Amino acid sequence: MASLKEVRARISSINSTQQITKAMKMVAAAKLRRAQDNITQLRPYAQKLSQMLGTVSAGAETASENPYKQTRSIGRVLLIVVTSDRGLCGAFNTNVVKAALTLIDEKYSAQARSGNVEIMAIGKKGAEAFQRRGFKVNTSHVDAFGSLSFATVRTAAEEAMEGFANGRYDIVEVIYNEFKNAAMQIVRTEQMLPIVSADKPGSGVAAASVNYIFEPSEVEIITELIPKTIKIQLYKAVLDSNASEHGARMTAMDKATENAGELLKELRLVYNRTRQAAITTEILEIVGGAEALASAS
Repeated sequence: MASLKEVRARISSINSTQQITKAMKMVAAAKLRRAQDNITQLRPYAQKLSQMLGTVSAGAETASENPYKQTRSIGRVLLIVVTSDRGLCGAFNTNVVKAALTLIDEKYSAQARSGNVEIMAIGKKGAEAFQRRGFKVNTSHVDAFGSLSFATVRTAAEEAMEGFANGRYDIVEVIYNEFKNAAMQIVRTEQMLPIVSADKPGSGVAAASVNYIFEPSEVEIITELIPKTIKIQLYKAVLDSNASEHGARMTAMDKATENAGELLKELRLVYNRTRQAAITTEILEIVGGAEALASAS
């Protein structure tokens, strides 16, 4: 049985840990509210813009000439993996990394063996995970969450778009956590380039029978709309991941605080039992000593 001093030290240590996890939960909850507002406001706009692009590009003859719609045989792959910069958020980062590795094994194993799979890491945890596994990792945008804004994400999107247009990549996919609520995040894999039209099976874009009136012209509208939509879709994925991270951290810290409380209950019970046993032992020693003295006299 542990000594009273050891039990007291453990109780003190767990008390301190519980205070830290409780504070981290409160910070995550405050950040979650702002992040949730951001993604809630952007999501309808991004979805409608994506639907509009899919419908317009499906019926536009000039859209097929756009460099971001060119379908090629897949030789070089870019995966944009969106994770967090910090840990202590449960399985948030692990789930994204696992999804990306599964995608590589099931879909791009030949390209991976040839060294033609590149990872663009948005978030330090993803960069570290894939560097350990020997992948080619682009860390230019790993600090995006340090000053999260559309301008920051736009730079990453433009780099991927330029690489696709120049033939450096044949396909670009994004893996991230979609925010549902504080307790639920769903890992999503979306094809960013080439863009998928609404007329293609499995595109995920709802086709709509709409006759658009173009002003100034269909070519100019599509030329402007496609790059903007691509950037907005990546920004939405990053905002989703940001809200998911804070939700996952809040949930993880709440659970850690509860576990610390349960452990404290057990340790206090052990402490009281140990203390009672020590007192009983002292009483028995005193009684034994008194009887020995009485016998001697």
